[in-house]
Amino acid sequence: MNFQKVSLAAGLYFVGVPIGTARDITLRALDVLASADVLAAEDTRSLRRLMEIHAVPLAGRQVISLHDHTGGGTSTRLIEAITAGASVAYASEAGMPLIADPGFELGRAAHAAEQMVTCAPGPSAVLTALVLAGLPTDAFFFAGFMPNAKAARRRGLEDLRDIPATLVFYESPKRLAAFLLDAADVLGGERQASVCREITKKFEETRKGTLSQLASDYVDQKVKGEIVVLIDRNRSEKITDSDLELDLTKALAAHSMRDAVDLVAKAHNIPRRQVYQMALALNEG
Repeated sequence: MNFQKVSLAAGLYFVGVPIGTARDITLRALDVLASADVLAAEDTRSLRRLMEIHAVPLAGRQVISLHDHTGGGTSTRLIEAITAGASVAYASEAGMPLIADPGFELGRAAHAAEQMVTCAPGPSAVLTALVLAGLPTDAFFFAGFMPNAKAARRRGLEDLRDIPATLVFYESPKRLAAFLLDAADVLGGERQASVCREITKKFEETRKGTLSQLASDYVDQKVKGEIVVLIDRNRSEKITDSDLELDLTKALAAHSMRDAVDLVAKAHNIPRRQVYQMALALNEG
């Protein structure tokens, strides 16, 4: 038996669970799952299956479903149970709770009610992918899932262009090719990147290359599984405002505003709206 049944104080216990391989669970996480008065999960079936694998008995307890569509009533009931003296354990479908996971509202409600909140930490796809990707780990920015719509996704990528850190994204297999194409166009095709797929599972794979290379690799390829995309920070020399203004002034003298903005934005690989705002200021001046 790999777990111990222990006495837990009233409160909310976030439980980190494996992102793939079931044996990645920690012993403390098993203790909490075995001992909590109330169990809640983003995916009740996956938590039950995990507990079965490790022979952790439900012992008559139900697993309460808590996800994006259950509404605030479920969180309210769980906080009421804690207030009445119960220990409540919550697990996401995979990985650490609250990371691209609906458990945030439950945690916020527990804090608002001034109840104890703690965590039995476990695997994280974000951190594991950083280890595998071969990109700098001194600073990183987790952006989660980008919007589905192309225009919104491109705007989101533009906002991240100059962050001085490795960018980390979750992405759907169905949208991977479109995401990489937009990232190459918006962030620059020469940026180094990695695509980590099925981390800790049988068909784990990490592909590395420039954004342009990876976009080309995946454009006609069907992929399956959980995916993390990591992109290196912008390493191109940053143009000064005075240099940008000079180039834009020259372009405006020979082209329409629209064409001048497009030319300068593409030449310096910077957001078009940034150049457009400068063009408006120059015209007003």
